[in-house]
Parts: sequence; structure tokens; C-alpha cells
Amino acid sequence: MPVQQASSAAVAQKKYSLAMRIWHWSNTFVVSSLLTTIFFLFVVLKMKTVGPAFQEALQKTGVTVTLDQARSLTRIVSHRIWDWHIYLGLTLAVLLLFRTLMEFMQPAAQRFSRRLQEAKQHYRERGADVKDARHSLLVKYSYVVFYIMLAVMVITGLLLVYADDVEALHKIEHTVKEVHNFNMYLIIAFVAVHIVGVVWAEVTKNKGIVSGMINGDD
Repeated sequence: MPVQQASSAAVAQKKYSLAMRIWHWSNTFVVSSLLTTIFFLFVVLKMKTVGPAFQEALQKTGVTVTLDQARSLTRIVSHRIWDWHIYLGLTLAVLLLFRTLMEFMQPAAQRFSRRLQEAKQHYRERGADVKDARHSLLVKYSYVVFYIMLAVMVITGLLLVYADDVEALHKIEHTVKEVHNFNMYLIIAFVAVHIVGVVWAEVTKNKGIVSGMINGDD
């Protein structure tokens, strides 16, 4: 086989394009980092516990501060972490836009919409009682839900960033924040289920999912 044909065949066998793999791992890093900032803000740097801890630590060094002063120090740290949360959120918005454009620019065989249609067709042909067909379709629909959750996270996050500057947004800030926070828990649940599902697949009959997302092989 000529070198050019062999190279073309190798490309055709790729299940995940390079762009998709870059997006997947970038998105994984950004979402994980966003959740980490929330963990630090609401668990590690919880005002009721960290304030007194700061006060006690400073007193051991000979510096006497009031509880309010100690809490002011924790607010400085919290504000820095919030800044990182916002930067990561803006990065997530860019990644979501990139993923949307990628859906239209990728080869047809690598598009999510194409794979969803194939899963639906396979389900119709094999029937609802066939476990593999049902599982494949459910997985594809779970990704649809995940993309929707990412969109909600990005939109509500952007609204919160600019809520103080736009009066109309400020009026709905509380509601938007509630939606944003609830959506965060849904994403955490999805990530947990996704990880468990991938590990289960790797140790049973669907080996190679992780390596496929790394090197693109089907």
C-alpha cells in the first residue's frame, strides 16, 4: 500500500480527532479547577473556622489581632480565589464555543450529532431489550445533558460576573446564583458517574476508552 494511502487509512481509523481530544482534556482540567476553587472557598476557607484559626496562628507569632481582622485576611485570600474562579469560568466559555464550532468543522464521522443518530438507529434496529444498544443510546443522551449543563454553567456564570454592572442583571442575580449553584451539583454528579462508568468499562468488556481519548484510536 502506498505511504499516502496508509496514512489516510490511519487517519480514518481515528475515533476522536486531535481537536476533540484537546478539548476533552482541557475541559476536564478547567471543570476540575473550577470545582477545586469552590471546595477551597466553602470548605477549606470557611469563615467560621478559618478566621479563628488565622487569629490563633498569628497570636503564636506574637501578633495580636481581633477576630474581625483575622477574617479580613481570609477575605483577601477568598477574593483571590474568586478571581481565579472567574478566569476559569471565562476559559470554560471559550472552550464551549470551541466545542460548538468543532461540531460543524469536524469530519462527519467524528461529529457527536452523527454518533447520536447512529446510536438511535442502532437502538431502533436492535430493540429496547438489547442491553448494548440501550446503553449506547443512554450514554449519548447523557452527553447531551452534560453539554446543556455546561451551557447553563457558562451563561449563568457570565450573568453573575456582570450582574453588578447591569441593573437588569442585578435584579435577577439571586435567582441566577441559585441556578448556577444547583447546576454545579449536577455537574459534580455527572463527573462522578462518568468516572465510575469509564473505570467500569475499562475493567470489563470495553477496554481502551481512556487510551482512545488520548491517542484517538477507535
